[in-house]
Amino acid sequence: MTNISGASSGSSTTRRGRVVGVPMVCWCGAEIVGKISKSDPNPYRRYFRCAFAVSNKLMDDNHVFKWVDEALLNEVDRLSSEAKRLEQMVRESEIVFDGAEYEKMVFDKVLNEGRGRGISESRKCGE
Repeated sequence: MTNISGASSGSSTTRRGRVVGVPMVCWCGAEIVGKISKSDPNPYRRYFRCAFAVSNKLMDDNHVFKWVDEALLNEVDRLSSEAKRLEQMVRESEIVFDGAEYEKMVFDKVLNEGRGRGISESRKCGE
């Protein structure tokens, strides 16, 4: 049986550009379906394919085709980058929070010292 899954290149280019991660919809608007390769070079390898291309048995077309393993690796890479970005944001927030806490501590200390001086000065005036 001949089908597009016989292609061993993992390219998933479309007219709209390269698909990164798990494809959700083809550029033509059709949904994406999961299939299993029956080709000799890639037996039982899972792939994503445009439902329109599958139903019309299109080959060597520009509709979405993406190996599942490659799509999942793209997702892992994307999520790793996102996690690093969020960790950096948390670190920056902690620095800002620590700075604000320090400023509050200094303000409270100055305020309390000022109150202490005010009380002792008023006692001197009242004597």
